[in-house]
Amino acid sequence: MIQHPKPSEPDPSKLSRVLGFFKNDRTNAKQQLKSVLREAEKDQVIDTEALSIIEGAMQVSNMQVRDIMIPRSQLITVNVDTTPAEFLPAIIESGHSRFPVIGDSPDEVVGILLAKDLLPLSLSSNLDQFQIKDHLRTVTVVPESKALNVLLKEFRTNHNHMAVVVDEYGHFGGAVTIEDVLEQIVGEIEDEYDVDDDSYIKSFDDNTYVVKALTEIEEFNEYFKSNFSDEAFDTIGGIVLQSFGCLPKRDDVTTIGLFNFTVLNADNRRIHLLRITLNVDSDEL
Repeated sequence: MIQHPKPSEPDPSKLSRVLGFFKNDRTNAKQQLKSVLREAEKDQVIDTEALSIIEGAMQVSNMQVRDIMIPRSQLITVNVDTTPAEFLPAIIESGHSRFPVIGDSPDEVVGILLAKDLLPLSLSSNLDQFQIKDHLRTVTVVPESKALNVLLKEFRTNHNHMAVVVDEYGHFGGAVTIEDVLEQIVGEIEDEYDVDDDSYIKSFDDNTYVVKALTEIEEFNEYFKSNFSDEAFDTIGGIVLQSFGCLPKRDDVTTIGLFNFTVLNADNRRIHLLRITLNVDSDEL
């Protein structure tokens, strides 16, 4: 009779270390995991690009649609009753590929109009016969509180590329695309101000720094010996955005205590890069 060897039991010490890692609170566990990943990158176990993608994926798992959505005020929308002569100039100028179509109410999004569906108009001799409602794609509606990783999965499953965002009262608040979500994972900041891949903060002198807006508040506080609260926001970009009260543009400046923040890079969704100068005359943090 052949006796098969018994499967080896897991090493209790190793198992306890793994379990102990996840018994920590969520913030500490994330920081430990990031440290492990960055050490792996330094040891060339993974490359810089892989590290960036992993960190981006971790960031997405903690973000909601409201964090990256394009606000309604910045969207190019089309009314369902307008004619090609009325809506084509705005569509052509925008260069976008998808447009929410509004019905009778400002909060009623009846569908999505794709720019490629308008190509036959270039060969049409009678634009007056074009009806938007005959070319609408189904609209996907999501709450602004939906987790980005869940939304990405739904985009892939349903083969949609845009979703309309509503607030808790059902009001049309904006839109989000699959490209917006993927950008959080694989996108990189490309600017004349270079911040090292393994650091979110770069010092130029004793009074000037360049900081990525995605720098976690805990890391920012540790570096600058500040005491910003992380209860409302996870990143320094969130605190700066709150200070502005609206989405700032490049070279906009705001002061918070000891810090003068200048926007170096931002798009129509979020801040990317900040320059910080210290207000040496202030005794606030």
